[in-house]
Amino acid sequence: MTSLPQSELEARFKQVRFIMVQPSHPGNVGAAARAIKTMGFGELCLVAPKTGEITAQAEAISLASGATDVLEAAIIVPTLAGALKPVTLAFALTARPRFLGPPACDIRESARLACEHLGEVSQGKVAIVLGTERSGLTNEDIGLCHRLCHIPANPEYSSLNVAQALQLAAWELRYALLSAHDATLIPVTEGKPDPGAQPADGARVQALLEHWEEALVWVKFLDPHHPKKLVPRMRHLLSRSALSNDEVDMLRGVCTAMIKAGRKAYEDNPPRLP
Repeated sequence: MTSLPQSELEARFKQVRFIMVQPSHPGNVGAAARAIKTMGFGELCLVAPKTGEITAQAEAISLASGATDVLEAAIIVPTLAGALKPVTLAFALTARPRFLGPPACDIRESARLACEHLGEVSQGKVAIVLGTERSGLTNEDIGLCHRLCHIPANPEYSSLNVAQALQLAAWELRYALLSAHDATLIPVTEGKPDPGAQPADGARVQALLEHWEEALVWVKFLDPHHPKKLVPRMRHLLSRSALSNDEVDMLRGVCTAMIKAGRKAYEDNPPRLP
């Protein structure tokens, strides 16, 4: 795929729906809303939730952690068939092997397939379908989807919280969409470069070396009359470290503290005159 304008890429994210079938814990619904918003999506659909007004529960709002707009906009329908009406490609997320049902793929492959589908079908809509916290999806639920989707977890303990599973699915979808359209994956710092992160020049490093040597003398780590090879070794260490301006300032602060501690020790216990 070629790079898309930002507006069109954002539109692709709106073509993804996350469906939770018969959720019973408000906290999981809130955490799911947070996961969805964190990854740039916004559409949450709840099928026959077992708790009345589940999105308005205090625990849901608390665990949404600011994603209350996703909670408030959540679509609530009585059946999975109703939730899948606008969907053109649905993935049933399940941990258990199924002998009957649609073809299976792992979560990364499902993200790739979803991305390709949205690129080929202009009015397409992808859904990730998750089952109940205890038993997952029924065979009937899975029969309504186009593909099975597995998270390659520890086979001896593959139980994931439903909101955690949704987070993984949302992350894989985001990564696939951004990668396919050459979008930025790493945050870009706007504005001027941080001067503290710039490499320190020779004058600043030399001043540090002198300060460092003085500090070592004050804490009696260095005997100025018998320095041996300590000083050149310290100079080589600091010179080859490619220190930044902030790192030089930090080390000079350490030197100042060392000198202050050394002077105080000297004042508290001055040497006795013969």
